Amino acid sequence: MARAAERPAAQARAEAHADRARRFMKSALTILGETGRTDFTVLEVVERSKTSLRSFYQHFSTKDELLLALIDKIMAESTQRWRADVDGLAGPAALQSLIERITTPAASSTQDSINRGLTFYNDHLAESLPREYARVLAPLHELIGDILRGGIAAGSFRSDIDVQCTAALIMQSVLGAMRLRSLGVELNGAPIDGEHIYAFCVRGLLSPPSPV
Repeated sequence: MARAAERPAAQARAEAHADRARRFMKSALTILGETGRTDFTVLEVVERSKTSLRSFYQHFSTKDELLLALIDKIMAESTQRWRADVDGLAGPAALQSLIERITTPAASSTQDSINRGLTFYNDHLAESLPREYARVLAPLHELIGDILRGGIAAGSFRSDIDVQCTAALIMQSVLGAMRLRSLGVELNGAPIDGEHIYAFCVRGLLSPPSPV
């Protein structure tokens, strides 16, 4: 009986722990939406979430870990939606659809601030927490790999593609090129959008046309 009574209590503690972690992530997201910057302090997050420093450090050892958890949540949810969006599409169409969805401009200034802040923080996380950051990107890498394998099986993509490496290169190209939306205007007079990125990525993938 005692053990049965302990289970609901343990579940309640776990739920409370997860709820506090979500509060910290929500506070960080709010600050990002307001400023577009990731140079806020742990104290700012704590004050915004109306908790304590002690509580914060029970969940995250650093601000990097907090932002990594936030990006992990966003990436997992986004990749799940993207996978549903491209399900059933042929290889080239699936890749084009995925790239267009990833690179679609934000629908609001708040979302644009969040995207901008996290995009430029990615480099820092790749340096400071490379293994953990790779785990966060793994669902997107897997989705691109599945698209490539589907295209190879259908004959629309070349059969000699190294799927794992190519998926990583496409993923980095797409995520990195998102920064060029503004810079592209300065470099060549026009922003770089999803269509440009898709054309660049697919050029080395397509199977040559069959001889007549």
